[in-house]
Amino acid sequence: MISQANKTGGNLTNPANPAKKKAEDSKLGEILVSNSFITRADLENATAKEDLPAKPFLKILIDEGKIKETELSVFLSGYFKIDSVDIGAVDIPKNIINLIPPEKAVWFRAIPYKIEKGILLIASADPTRNEIIDDISFFTGIPAVYSVAPYSQILNAISKYYNASFLLEQFKNDDSAGRAAAETDEISDITKDKNSASAVEKYINKVINDAVERGASDIHIEFYRKFSRTRFRIDGRLIEYSNTPPTAKLNIISRIKNMANLDITEQRFPQDGRITVSMGGHEIDIRVSCIPTLFGEKIVMRILNKSSLIFDINKIGFSQSHLNILKSAIHKPFGMILVTGPTGAGKTTTLYCILNELNNTSLNISTAEDPIEYDFPGINQVQVNEKLKNEKTNVYFNFAETLRSFLRQDPDIIMVGEIRDTETASIAIQAALTGHLVLSTIHTNNASSTVTRLINMKAEPFLVASSLNLIIAQRLIRKLCMECKEELPPEVFKKFGISVAGNGNNYIKLYKAKGCPVCNKTGYRGRVPIYEMLDVTDEIKWLINNNPVESEIEKIAVKNGMKTLADSAKEKFLEGITSFEEILPYMNKR
Repeated sequence: MISQANKTGGNLTNPANPAKKKAEDSKLGEILVSNSFITRADLENATAKEDLPAKPFLKILIDEGKIKETELSVFLSGYFKIDSVDIGAVDIPKNIINLIPPEKAVWFRAIPYKIEKGILLIASADPTRNEIIDDISFFTGIPAVYSVAPYSQILNAISKYYNASFLLEQFKNDDSAGRAAAETDEISDITKDKNSASAVEKYINKVINDAVERGASDIHIEFYRKFSRTRFRIDGRLIEYSNTPPTAKLNIISRIKNMANLDITEQRFPQDGRITVSMGGHEIDIRVSCIPTLFGEKIVMRILNKSSLIFDINKIGFSQSHLNILKSAIHKPFGMILVTGPTGAGKTTTLYCILNELNNTSLNISTAEDPIEYDFPGINQVQVNEKLKNEKTNVYFNFAETLRSFLRQDPDIIMVGEIRDTETASIAIQAALTGHLVLSTIHTNNASSTVTRLINMKAEPFLVASSLNLIIAQRLIRKLCMECKEELPPEVFKKFGISVAGNGNNYIKLYKAKGCPVCNKTGYRGRVPIYEMLDVTDEIKWLINNNPVESEIEKIAVKNGMKTLADSAKEKFLEGITSFEEILPYMNKR
């Protein structure tokens, strides 16, 4: 009775095949007629009213009282020589439920409930549909067999375990809604319109597709008492994308969780996962974060578009003077380079550009990341898991422990995702002092405050001074839309304290934001980094050794030629790249 799917084809049998389903109905119908369960007239009447997927002929017969569910289950169990099960009395484990996504369970009207001797048991009211067993066996990689259960028990179990009441209800109104099956390939092309895709699947695919095309960095899906909304973060700002009925939340959440391999039955705790999709031949990685809220679960999807990134140190926005300082620091044989700034400031991109510049066969490069955002051939990347504990050593797999392991691996260059505690700071400094180049990030407001932050982490000032090569503070500011930016008249330059040089067309051009359809009427399109580089010279090292305050370090650095974030922002304004309003927050901090 075990029907094992053919795994060489690479595609699941399409569950939304009305012709094939009709054939299976005919087979079951003939069995019922020949065994005097129903009359020929009953069968013809039911099949005439059949409206897949909302009302299979079997449900019509049950609803019209032509068949009693319990009697049918007993008959089918004996006829096919398979077990019957009271699925309402079974407590199904989460790991079993998660084997089949809610869309499949709803379309198939079947639910997994146990693995016994390596075989997955599937409860169904209709054991004639062999293609379902084939699909489930292929999808799960576990041989599957049927057990028979009453139709109403199957629907109740699906609603209970998958929170799929909306999906079940939607079948009454939307034929396409039930035709969803999780994509068979690990990486699916969301740009292809699949006739078999459900309304929910099509909606989510469209959201992801539109977000990528608009250059969004994040997708926010939120549910409230009377409405829900989807927003995109574009150029650092959230903009409204669409509203969806609040009643759709359960199947939207379930679909995204299923795509990210999360527990669709867990609604009490935050979860994190990852999705990889394809768009036009390009792979898109999406980090998924799900957290319980008052009216459901909020989902944020961070888009990591590999095709749009340029990990070229010469092309990410460094001025020539900054580039000279950076290249000098990264080609030193040892020491520490720290990149600082808030979340979303592009710190990881800067570190990846440095790694890409240094990556060659003569160097052993290892990284400790949480999470790994992009894979680099030739670099040993380790995913840190601070929740994972070695029971034998009682040690957690955190940044500090990973760093210790790296030092036993004969490294030349080490990257640590973030220095966030005293232990990690101490090991990173020791690594930098013992012949290794160490790259990392740290959360501070500017370059000079990074020094005092390390000292506050109990690092000795003389060790900080000896280990540091360079500190980079960075932010991202919005670029003016090239299609609609408006030139400011020279007479307003005095407002900015700028003198106009030359005459005719030979003068500085400043611009302001306007707004057009190309930039979603914001006046901005894309972002550009601004930098502050603190080159740790001998004079700065001497100052660090004497327990300085932040302002003293910045004063000496500026005297030695350091451009602050405000200076970098002003340069972008004077170059016509951004507006005065965009740089104003940095000017006020001077």
